Amino acid sequence: MTHSRHDWNRAELRALFDLPFNDLLFRAQTVHREHFDPNAVQVSTLLSIKTGACPEDCKYCSQSGHYDTGLDKEKLLEIEKVVTEAKAARETGASRFCMGAAWRSPRDKDMPYVLEMVKQVKALGMETCMTLGMLAPEQAKALGEAGLDYYNHNLDTSPEYYGKIITTRSYADRLNTLAHVREAGIKVCSGGIIGMGEKREDRIGLLMELANLPEHPDSVPINMLVKIAGTPLGDVDDLEPFEFVRTVAVARIIMPKSFVRLSAGREKMNEQLQAWCFFAGANSIFYGDKLLTTSNPETHADRQLFDKLGIHALQVKTAEPDSLPVTAPKSSALWRDAMSA
Repeated sequence: MTHSRHDWNRAELRALFDLPFNDLLFRAQTVHREHFDPNAVQVSTLLSIKTGACPEDCKYCSQSGHYDTGLDKEKLLEIEKVVTEAKAARETGASRFCMGAAWRSPRDKDMPYVLEMVKQVKALGMETCMTLGMLAPEQAKALGEAGLDYYNHNLDTSPEYYGKIITTRSYADRLNTLAHVREAGIKVCSGGIIGMGEKREDRIGLLMELANLPEHPDSVPINMLVKIAGTPLGDVDDLEPFEFVRTVAVARIIMPKSFVRLSAGREKMNEQLQAWCFFAGANSIFYGDKLLTTSNPETHADRQLFDKLGIHALQVKTAEPDSLPVTAPKSSALWRDAMSA
């Protein structure tokens, strides 16, 4: 049985990347089968609850206020709309509902609504996940007390390459948020983006950072860059597909008990590439036609692919669905505060 380690070094990861492709995938699949049903894939749906005008300068992001990408700014969604979307996701087979907001960090006046969203979605019998930017310890604690299951906060790339992608927050800021999330008892969802012009050494550096955290992330999203016109990375060269599969395989080997998620960029992957990724140890996807502001394979296409591969959606045990009233009506003064810029 492969055991978790937190002391990986660059030489070890280079050696894994350099393995013959078949040997690497065989090793990754062997590790995968030790810890997971090889034909079960965890399915999540992602909803943008507040879109655009983010003050960060992430060079890949359509929501950054620093770039003209043609994206319209949208305010925080009403709770009723979020619950309706969550119910629809549940009906199409999603076991986890993820909510993302384009913030540097949540404002105090936003927190009551964010917490209520967690409670309402949790009451549907689904796992909950949020990505809201950086968190202070007290914000993470409040989310944990509201019942949040997962918090997503990606490291994006290696520490060495990070400054070429983002300058408005530091790598330490990201690591601090992950620490606050763990301390609050919330499961960590953290990965990165591949294909931003980085070298293999940077992919190694990213995976080493993730694997050497005090606890491995429960979920590790491996995103393929979605090139957005108007961003500095809008015309970067495409990553060679086999290198993406190798990255997934190495992630599986060094984080054996983590869910490895095929995340953004799946729309551009053909069925064969996705199948290679599943064989390499990917066992989680986002399901639906949009990931925040970028497109994703349509639900029926995912179902067809699952049928072709003999894959089924992982059944997650959650609390029995319940019906809770919306405790923060949109007519309240608090809602008006949250809606203000």
